[in-house]
Amino acid sequence: MATQKLYAGAKLREIRARLALTQKSFADKLGVSLPYLNQMENNHRPVSASVVLALAQEFGLDVTELTVGESERLVSDMREALADPVFAATSPPLADLRLAASNAPALARAFLDLHRAYRQTHERLASLDEALGREDASLRPSPWEEVRDFFHYCDNYIDAVDRAAEHFATPGGAPQDITRTAITALERRGITVTFTDQPETRRYDPATKRLTLSNRTAGPTQRFQLLLQVALLTQNELIEATLDLARFATPEARDIAKIGLANYFAGAALLPYRAFQAAALQTRHDLERLADLFGASIEQVAHRLSTLQRPGAKGIPFFFVRVDQAGTITKRHSATRLQFARFGGACPLWNVHRAFESPGQFLRQLAETPDGVKYLCLSRDVSKPGGAFLAPVKRYAIGLGCEVQHAPQLVYADGLDLKGHFEPIGISCRICERPACHQRSVPPLERRLKVDPDRRGLLPYEIAE
Repeated sequence: MATQKLYAGAKLREIRARLALTQKSFADKLGVSLPYLNQMENNHRPVSASVVLALAQEFGLDVTELTVGESERLVSDMREALADPVFAATSPPLADLRLAASNAPALARAFLDLHRAYRQTHERLASLDEALGREDASLRPSPWEEVRDFFHYCDNYIDAVDRAAEHFATPGGAPQDITRTAITALERRGITVTFTDQPETRRYDPATKRLTLSNRTAGPTQRFQLLLQVALLTQNELIEATLDLARFATPEARDIAKIGLANYFAGAALLPYRAFQAAALQTRHDLERLADLFGASIEQVAHRLSTLQRPGAKGIPFFFVRVDQAGTITKRHSATRLQFARFGGACPLWNVHRAFESPGQFLRQLAETPDGVKYLCLSRDVSKPGGAFLAPVKRYAIGLGCEVQHAPQLVYADGLDLKGHFEPIGISCRICERPACHQRSVPPLERRLKVDPDRRGLLPYEIAE
């Protein structure tokens, strides 16, 4: 099988700009001619193996930066958008999408923004009863989606915030009692921390400078909420500077992102990068042991594993997802080539949906996506009790996984035949190319259908080749 050529012009330009080098200086360090570098940066030539080697030797570059990241996500997102019936007469080849993602990522993102605006307009027209008589019925981008995409395209890793949290949690590199450290940091600002039997998880009163946390919540939740408040009160300048750089379109998106960055700080302080990464390697990524070591929840540990994308010190590329009982994705991130559907639920053949059937157990699955990439998938239900008899219980399932070549580094691969059968899964039915899936809910929008009233197979139609 022919090896796929690597075109990474936009990434090369980004690396050169980061190093503040001219094209001539960069070409000299890579051992190539100036015209050759220019052709690579404009994707007229693929990045050669010698250039990849020089990037690693000269600049200590993690070469996975060239192959995994924004470009793959842009291609996946554009394919899903182009599967919309509005583009029925337009089907750009995959090679064109890859060129657009590599050569003109800003244009690709603008296209996705335009398609999202179209979808929102269509949805509003379909429910005029909600908009009639409202003065503010004009279309605005969803702040929630805007923030979600911000983290998505940052690889869910915010370097400045991550390092600040690590410094807070491990000053001088030595681990600290994070609860005591957090309370001390607040007390230095004149803030009193108390724990009561209140139903609210966290409440801060700026007038009295009193932070109250609920005794009804589990220890990991208490610690996380304590650290979140520390972020809001002690890291405000850093968070605001990060928000300024992000340039969100609406005040609502900025407000949501501020909470998101405070959440990020809390998770990174609870599970500081280098200490957590070392423990993950030592325990072979055993989520239960890591949760015990750091006083965190299974979900917090799984989410943190998917964020270990620090340049020069990257962990295993994981995907992480959380779904509710209706199959709706409520959290998603992927540092792998697996990308989740932006709209609707996940593939029903994926084991994350079966986690609700086996509470308290880890489910393992060897799965293969339509592009031929194989994964080790792990899922488990996670429940969040309300702390009282009549309090509602939140029920979710989480999924964590990596490409199969990394599986031997996970304890969950033990006993599995990594060269055996892999279950077929997809992203969502409307863009899945598999012709004979027994769980298909809707036809693939990019393929023609054949309907024979005298025959019935797995589906009431056949997908034309």
